[in-house]
Amino acid sequence: MLWVDVALKTQEMLLSSSSVIQIRTERMARAGLTPSEDDLVEFQLMGQEKLAAASESGTAIVNQMHTTGYALLNRSIRHWLSGATAWAGLATSVTPAQAAVHSHELFNAGHRAIATATQVSSASARVVQRGLKPIHAKATANARRLGAQPEA
Repeated sequence: MLWVDVALKTQEMLLSSSSVIQIRTERMARAGLTPSEDDLVEFQLMGQEKLAAASESGTAIVNQMHTTGYALLNRSIRHWLSGATAWAGLATSVTPAQAAVHSHELFNAGHRAIATATQVSSASARVVQRGLKPIHAKATANARRLGAQPEA
């Protein structure tokens, strides 16, 4: 569901952005070589907003990647170590009962490692969500402010 949310937010952002671009382009064309004070403010705002949204987006992506990457790396190392411990225990088992216990531990460690690996997709979606959020917010706010609310 995380990727569905990303797709829906991206679609809404693209629709809002295209509406805002159309309105601003028409405004620039009407202003021609003699833009009003309001036009100049709006035109300057375009650049400032893009820089601010891009900066906020980049920061959000880095923060989310750091948090997610650290958590996944930490979990992966723990699973690898528990797997290595279980494997060593299995290799040094002297009785069938010990071998069964260590085999079970090795299976569980492998299962946890696979579960952690499958979390990479959802972690990636969260990174994309965090990066998209400021850009989506600015695009949809501009569409509302300029009176071009897109149909979603």
